[in-house]
Amino acid sequence: MNRVSSIVCAVVWLAGTAVLATSANQPMASANQPMASGQDQPIFKSSVRTVPIYATVVDSSGRLVPDLERADFSILDNAKPAEVSLFSNDSQPFSAVVMLDTSASMTANLKLLNRAAEQFLLRLLPVDRAQVGAFNDKIQLSGTFTNNRDELIGALNDLYFGNPTRLNDGIAAGLDALKGIDGRRVVLVFTDGEDTSSRTGFKDVLERARDEEVMVYSIGLESEYFNGMRVVKTKPSRDLRKISDETGGGYFELVKSADLAPTFSRVAQELRSQYLIGFAPASLDNKVHKLEVKVNRPGMTVRARRSYLAAPDTKS
Repeated sequence: MNRVSSIVCAVVWLAGTAVLATSANQPMASANQPMASGQDQPIFKSSVRTVPIYATVVDSSGRLVPDLERADFSILDNAKPAEVSLFSNDSQPFSAVVMLDTSASMTANLKLLNRAAEQFLLRLLPVDRAQVGAFNDKIQLSGTFTNNRDELIGALNDLYFGNPTRLNDGIAAGLDALKGIDGRRVVLVFTDGEDTSSRTGFKDVLERARDEEVMVYSIGLESEYFNGMRVVKTKPSRDLRKISDETGGGYFELVKSADLAPTFSRVAQELRSQYLIGFAPASLDNKVHKLEVKVNRPGMTVRARRSYLAAPDTKS
């Protein structure tokens, strides 16, 4: 019986040695090997650039359309079809800078403007971040991105007012604040007039917003104010529509101050309802490419950015 046990043990020992030898010859799983197909992969890869596009879709009545599929969208890159390689209809987090015109022409409406801007801030989700700021003869920012709505609303009440309107400088300050931040980035700007004293030209601001892939939403208001001698009527700068159209944001021109609060609310609603689509450019030639996004359903209109800089990396 002891002889049999010894033979069995020897056989087991030899079998175990063979298994270990076989395992030693097998390559170990590497951290550099692809993950299992069931695990999530990064959306953006270093070797291939994906151009993200945030698209707003409305029906013939102006109502937001929330239920489209990847197949409903098509993209033209410099008039050539591009495959939609990225698609999501989930609400995406964003970082926003709210820049308000607090120049002399807005003196009578500042409280109303602050209460309207609150409607945007109150609709932030915990994943969103924002700052608030003002432009007049100076540029002011609250200084820190936060999702604390009480802090942001309190910062609105600390904004001061002045005389001239540095509209372009105000947008540029918003772009500066968003530098280096990942994900969707938005500047929401309000004014009731033209730029009067910026150091930054509109063309520079427009190109920066395009190249840095920042969406600009604009709200303009026609207003009246007394300048000490007579009643002056103001109209918002036509540049607002240009920069919003180019970057895919919305432009809203108002004639009644009572429409301010619903419009700030509408901007928040749009940001919650946008589609994220994207494509991999056929070439990265460091040139500005024209973009066109279409929805393949009748009666619907899509708003998205109209161009992008075809560079390997535009993060700034």
